[in-house]
This record gives sequence, structure tokens and C-alpha cells, in this order.
Amino acid sequence: MRYELVIFDNDGVLVDSEPISNTVLAGYLTELGHPTSYDESLRDYMGAAIHRVHDLVEERTGQKLPEDFDEELHRRTLGAFQQERLAAVEGVDELLGSLVADGVAYCVASSGSHQKIAAGHRNTGLDQWFEEEWIFSSEDVGRGKPAPDLFLHAAERMGVAPERCVVIEDSPLGVEAARAAGMDVYGFTSMMPADRLSGVTGHFSDMRQLPELLA
Repeated sequence: MRYELVIFDNDGVLVDSEPISNTVLAGYLTELGHPTSYDESLRDYMGAAIHRVHDLVEERTGQKLPEDFDEELHRRTLGAFQQERLAAVEGVDELLGSLVADGVAYCVASSGSHQKIAAGHRNTGLDQWFEEEWIFSSEDVGRGKPAPDLFLHAAERMGVAPERCVVIEDSPLGVEAARAAGMDVYGFTSMMPADRLSGVTGHFSDMRQLPELLA
């Protein structure tokens, strides 16, 4: 393999959580008087850290979200994960197994909180593949995607130069962050059309295609 480290986004790439998370977010924002459809939530917030929700709502309406917004959104999202039987993205277990067999390092760099990442991995069985020190959250850095900080932080902690890393992303914000970090990035098109993931090293729609692309 030509890369020393594979950095995975989490939601939508490893864990099939984006439909659930964005349904919850759209419903909660609408309940608070900020009408938001599921498609609008995907367009504006997919791949983003929670501060982007606060920033866009205030920018568009001049109103601040409630002080307990983050806590309540988190509670609702984790509850929905339990009710909807959260699943791993198809093919992820086989992919991670192949990376282990080939001795390739990997980690997670997600806009979600550590608690959300842990809940998703625990509910899907993906926790068997990840040590705690291989998991990085936007909570760990000052700025979330599309800033490159999270990916650069992950590379530094894993001891790999950015140019030897490859990022697996499914959102425009994540792709922008990876490119800003000086890393190659492959766009996973399970939910986002390829034309929305511009500037990537390549596109793929099935996790089983990835080992060949990375070879």
C-alpha cells in the first residue's frame, strides 16, 4: 500500500448513522422554530461539528440556539441510535480486517463527540477494531471540518506525515478539510453524489472497492 495511515471519517463512512442523525437534527431545529428538512440538514450540516449548526442558525435568523441544545441533541441522537438498530456500513468489517492483515495503520477522525463515536462503535460491534488512542474527535481541536486541524492532529498523534496519509470521507466539508491538510482523499458516494465531492483523489460507492484503490 502506498499510504502509511488511513484516516476514516466515522458517520456515514464506518457507521451508517447519517440518516438517523440528520433526521433527528432536522426535527429538533424545526421544533425550535427553525424549519429544516432532512435534505437541508444533509446539505448544510453533514460532516460538520456542532458549532456549525449554531453559527448558521444565528447567521440566518439572528437568534441563538438554547444553551442546552448540544446536550439535548446528543441525548435524542443516542436514543435514536438505540431505537433504529444502528448498523455498520456494509463491507467495513471486511475492509478493516484487510488493513489489519496487511499491517496498515488506521484511525478515526470525526466531527462527532467521543461519546457519540463510542456509542456508534459499541452498537455496531466496530469497537473491536479500534483502540481508544486511534479515535479523534473535533472535541480534541479548536476548529472542526472544513478546517484541517482535526486531520493534522490525528496524523501527528499517529506519528505519520500528512503526505503519507489518506482520508476516507463522504461529505464536502470533510473533503475540503482533508485537502487543506495536504492529504489524499477518497470520496465515498453512498449518500452524497460524486459531483458534490469534488477535488478528491477518487470516488467509490462500495467499501469492498477501497483496498484496490489504496493499493
